[in-house]
Amino acid sequence: MTEASNPSGAQAGRHRLVIVGGGAGGLELAARLGRRLGPDAPIDLTLIDAALTHVWKPQLHELAAGTLGGPDQETDYLQQAQRHGFRFHLGRLEMMDRTARQLWLAPLVDDDGHTVAPRRAVPYDTVVLALGSVVNDFGTPGVREHAVALDTADDARRFHRRLLSLWARNELQASSAGARTPVRIAIVGGGATGVELAAELMETLSTLAGFVPHLGGSGPITAEGLPVRIHLLEAGPRLLAALPEAVAAQAQADLQRRGIDVRTGVKVTGVTAGSVQLGEDSLPADLTVWAAGIRGPEVLTQLDGLALTRSGQLVVGPTMQTPQDPRVLAIGDCAWCTPQPGGPAVPPRAQAAHQQADLLARALPGFIRGEPLPAFRYDDKGSLVSIGRRHAVGRVATPGGAGSSGFNLDGLLARWAYWGLQRQHMATLHGLPRTVLATVGGWLTARTVPPVKLH
Repeated sequence: MTEASNPSGAQAGRHRLVIVGGGAGGLELAARLGRRLGPDAPIDLTLIDAALTHVWKPQLHELAAGTLGGPDQETDYLQQAQRHGFRFHLGRLEMMDRTARQLWLAPLVDDDGHTVAPRRAVPYDTVVLALGSVVNDFGTPGVREHAVALDTADDARRFHRRLLSLWARNELQASSAGARTPVRIAIVGGGATGVELAAELMETLSTLAGFVPHLGGSGPITAEGLPVRIHLLEAGPRLLAALPEAVAAQAQADLQRRGIDVRTGVKVTGVTAGSVQLGEDSLPADLTVWAAGIRGPEVLTQLDGLALTRSGQLVVGPTMQTPQDPRVLAIGDCAWCTPQPGGPAVPPRAQAAHQQADLLARALPGFIRGEPLPAFRYDDKGSLVSIGRRHAVGRVATPGGAGSSGFNLDGLLARWAYWGLQRQHMATLHGLPRTVLATVGGWLTARTVPPVKLH
């Protein structure tokens, strides 16, 4: 087979193991497997992703707000491939042919509309799908046309550019007419993404105001003095439904103290270019973010008949294999995995993808040799939600505990724990020494760059 007809570059006679999706689960799996296999293993390992760089999805709200910088920014897939011994293939999955064991990738087109690579097939012997999730608009009118979803790093960057454009418009209005129209932002969905984005945006806009002398003055920026209105809208009775009620109440109080308008029990019935519809009422909004629920990516419907849930996620068994094809596995948010028959599904969290990647990195070499895969058991270590750069809330599980055992955490200590989860992901990809050096370097250079991305 020639390189032209075999984009993965696999050698004849070697097992072709392909991972599709370079998110928290997919990239960690590729890095761990590459290190474990080494150059002499009879396995060709390939990672496919539609982007050239990786941003940890729990940090997309920071990228959108413009506060993600230093060592936390982006990781190059090609660098990871070179460092950990796997191949990286740039492309977007279009469909699967399970009979021929081929993945078909859409044509690769550059920013000017020129075709870089045609539609092409990537052969596989075993494939792991780690495609993540996208927001679920539940068929709400106007969401796709007028709302922003933070599904990818490109989405977050587009949001940030629109935010800066609105802020600039606000400043020009104040300079020319002496009147200021507040920047109005509506965030639909009171889960972790919505809560974290609301808090991060308020800090970002306070920082931006500090660059404007007539707003900043010599004292701290207060919510009342900011030319911005942030509305967080949740259809359920409270925020953060997956966390204990006391934690959710603490998060809501923190957001309201920052000047954020939190509304629970409100259903969004439509989105327009300048408003959010709440039944008969209309809430003005210059920028609307949709963060209400998740579903599987649309491409999962093109995977040659693999079973899906109503929310479009791939049905997999305890070993993360699809029932229709044991050579097709799925991990992370795109998978609906129920470790115990009739039990709850693994929640769509980064820690679940991390645990699944760790298990498969240890088990896949044996599976390729003909050994059965072990069943996955989810270890819920709790959940933390960032409330700005110096605060967080959440619940941490007691080591060795069972069920709901654990303790609530909030404040600076919770923020340190949240920061530790970020560094754990970095250490998996870069190794502990590089992570420590990058972190220290980021601290040392922090004062030489703006605290918020200004372009």
